[in-house]
Amino acid sequence: MSTFTTRQGSSQLVDTAKVQARGAFYVAEARVRIMLKWIWMILGIAIANPILYLISVGIGLGGLIDKSVGPAGVDGVKYLTFLAPALLAQAAIQGAMDETVFPTIEGFKWHKTFYSMNSTPLSGTQISIGVFLAAFLRTIYTVILYYGVMWAFGALDSPTAWLAIPTAIFAGISFGALMQAVAAKLENENIFFVVLGRFIMMPLFLFSGTFFPLSSMPFFLQWIGWISPLWHATELGRSLTYGHAISPTMMWVHFLVLLAMLVSGLYLSARIFTRRLTK
Repeated sequence: MSTFTTRQGSSQLVDTAKVQARGAFYVAEARVRIMLKWIWMILGIAIANPILYLISVGIGLGGLIDKSVGPAGVDGVKYLTFLAPALLAQAAIQGAMDETVFPTIEGFKWHKTFYSMNSTPLSGTQISIGVFLAAFLRTIYTVILYYGVMWAFGALDSPTAWLAIPTAIFAGISFGALMQAVAAKLENENIFFVVLGRFIMMPLFLFSGTFFPLSSMPFFLQWIGWISPLWHATELGRSLTYGHAISPTMMWVHFLVLLAMLVSGLYLSARIFTRRLTK
């Protein structure tokens, strides 16, 4: 039997049991409605970024590299094909991070909307999952749009190229879940965005085998790739899209690293949200 309560300021009955059962989806819906206010900017960025990268790096620099290395290409394919899975995964990671970090800090500090939500039957865990689900949706359409642009440029002409889509999405939500937990823990974000941009996102982008194989880097820098979700997703994506050679063991390693990030991020986010909202 449903439990109904009347909330102050409302003449309608609130189905508490329904809210408790579907609360995460209500939070996700609220986040999506906010995203819709900026939909053209979000879509513009999602389309403009791959176009600029593919023209400047994939076609411009890639054309010079293809001429230099000859028919063998990079990893046996043209440079644009080599680059595409990495760019797709990076777009997913960036989109998921934006849609978890900023709403989390906003909800706890800037606008304190999470405290208002928590005064209803919504729990901290539901709020955490709802924010994550909204980021999941943004990651999906970001990756699909990015993939469409790359397909139009001829970067993904393999019959299995579509497998780069779920791989990139998996990487995005894994990193997003972890960053959501980090953002929820913050009490003061003064230098956080500087650290995030310069010492996390930029090294991940440059040193994760994005523009050249990780094995070609100095050994003392390769550890950045080993702990990077971008490298693990890129290796999986290249293997699935054009047959990049990796062992079955490493396939499982890449998958399990991303899965560990996802599970630990969701678990820590739920705990931190709950603890912070019940202080």
